[in-house]
Amino acid sequence: MEKAAVDTVVLSGFSPLDGLRRENLSVLARKAALQAVAPGQPLFCERAMDKRTYYLVRGDVELRTGTKPVGRLSANTPEAKHPITPGIPRRFGAYAVTPVEALVFDSDLLDVLLTWDQTGIYDVKELTPDSTVNIGDWMTVLLQIKAFHRIPPSNLQAIFMRLERVSYRAGGVVVKEGEEADHFYAITAGRCSVTRRHPLNPAGIKLAELGPGDSFGDEALICGDERNATVTMLTDGALVRLKKSDFDSLLHEPMLQRVSPAEAAERVANGQARWLDVRLPSEFKASHPPGAINVPLCMLRLSLAKLDASAHYIVVCDTERRSSAGAFILNARGYRAVVLQGGLSPSGLAAGE
Repeated sequence: MEKAAVDTVVLSGFSPLDGLRRENLSVLARKAALQAVAPGQPLFCERAMDKRTYYLVRGDVELRTGTKPVGRLSANTPEAKHPITPGIPRRFGAYAVTPVEALVFDSDLLDVLLTWDQTGIYDVKELTPDSTVNIGDWMTVLLQIKAFHRIPPSNLQAIFMRLERVSYRAGGVVVKEGEEADHFYAITAGRCSVTRRHPLNPAGIKLAELGPGDSFGDEALICGDERNATVTMLTDGALVRLKKSDFDSLLHEPMLQRVSPAEAAERVANGQARWLDVRLPSEFKASHPPGAINVPLCMLRLSLAKLDASAHYIVVCDTERRSSAGAFILNARGYRAVVLQGGLSPSGLAAGE
């Protein structure tokens, strides 16, 4: 399927996109695509769970339940101004009858933009006092940080008004291992290297490389610990940061959901959730919930690809400290995770193996 760039003129021809402010429409245009679909091919299938919004720009689409046609949609009609079969899971499948061109973008992104727009949450000029900054660029990046999708609109307003933009040159140290944690960071431009000290390597061990849309600093803030790694700019770049007090009240707590030991055990027994133990392997070996998987908190960011993105995780540790940090990392990256209330120690869930 071919994809092409989208401009705001195309977007403004559809509802409710035609009601978005210019700045928000520009952000959406940067993340949207025009997708070409050949006759007989599906735009999406019935019961599909993809979180994407589709608008018909050109051609005709047949809606089906199984193999049975239930409707037809043609471009440039009043019906085509609205999304094609919105909702998850999809009620119908949509198949191209003629050569089709469809506008496609992330549904969560649209929902956030509509929320901000309709509640008058921010004035873009207030958020970018540096007139040299390309507003569309850094706003687009921030909108990809899934943590910002999962908190109340009232909190979003406060967060964006309190974000501080900071610039760094290549080689600049953003945070240093061992220092007190005081900010949560998100990268809007440039790339960073994450390293940790090692007795056999004076330069340290490289743990990861981060780029636009990545965030860091949350583990130390949540756990109340010192920084466990050093983040250094590999290129010139820019970041936004949020003070610890604002992070705790506006971003951290709204992102977390806790479940009681009884409810957690029931969810796991019914196959609705899985245990994820973020303690060290030695702690896990001593005792853990039956069937739990072990990904130490220090390795969680590097192990995300090994986790099932469709699963629900109940994150556990002895208390709620490390599990809260682990659940935040997962939720901020689009996974579904809750915290075991009170941790393992008082719950009696841990079982030796």
